[in-house]
Amino acid sequence: MAERTSASITIAADREKVMEVIADLPAYPQWAGGIREVQVLETGPDGRPAKARLTIDAGPIKDTYGLAYHWGEQEVSWELVEKGGVVSGLRGSYRLAETEGGTQVTYELAVDVRVPMIGMLRRRGEKMIIEAALKGLKGYVER
Repeated sequence: MAERTSASITIAADREKVMEVIADLPAYPQWAGGIREVQVLETGPDGRPAKARLTIDAGPIKDTYGLAYHWGEQEVSWELVEKGGVVSGLRGSYRLAETEGGTQVTYELAVDVRVPMIGMLRRRGEKMIIEAALKGLKGYVER
């Protein structure tokens, strides 16, 4: 798996509220740029998604793939369990930490694609995805 790209943002809300929005996968198309549809395939004992299928349209990458989720009190991570036509590997996470101004959210992402791509271009794409998701999450939670 490729190196991870990460970025952080502070959201003016408590950690529980931020995690509640992150856990609502079907709402992602409302705030996560590039995600067109999310189908929750399986939930865990806590009622949170354990497996989901996502359809994305993120510029040059248009694909549908499956992810498995692992939930903690201050973190959620996911990994690819159903390859798409373009995406061949994917790992990511949101880590939450309470701060004086709200909740700091750190998003890490590593994506592998079937088409040859220079590492610098892949990281730039990951960075664009991360920044759009963090800004969208902040706007959605704070509205």
